[in-house]
Amino acid sequence: MKFHELEAAARPARKRVGRGISAGQGKTAGRGTKGQKSRTGHKKMPATFMGGQRPLMQAVPKLKGFKSLHKKAEVVYLDQLNGMAKADNFTLAEAGLISNPFVRVKIVFRGELKGKVEVATQFATKTAAAAIEKAGGKFVKTGVPMREAKQTGS
Repeated sequence: MKFHELEAAARPARKRVGRGISAGQGKTAGRGTKGQKSRTGHKKMPATFMGGQRPLMQAVPKLKGFKSLHKKAEVVYLDQLNGMAKADNFTLAEAGLISNPFVRVKIVFRGELKGKVEVATQFATKTAAAAIEKAGGKFVKTGVPMREAKQTGS
């Protein structure tokens, strides 16, 4: 079969409603008489609309509080960095201090830092950053490492 041999099925002509009584679909245009569904805009009702009655979503009591969609940073304490020369997401994950290297990490002040450590994580408290620099180390704020994209077989 070739493109010029195709035959399109004829569509019935679109019905023009509301064009006078003698046109067949005039006056109420197939909507019946009166009521909400006969008015304009009746199809734009929200999914929760219950015919003017108070919707269930409004009737049910709301839960208190707030739940953030952002994942919290995993906490590493300053005294856990003792014995490390360098601390970044990968070395902290290797040491078992965080679940995996692709999470946000926050260094929190607790205990005492005995050696010089170069820390490169996403967050640190002011006191923790000051303690790292006091011990002769350095704190650098970095982004979360990205996972490598999987290679497709092509």
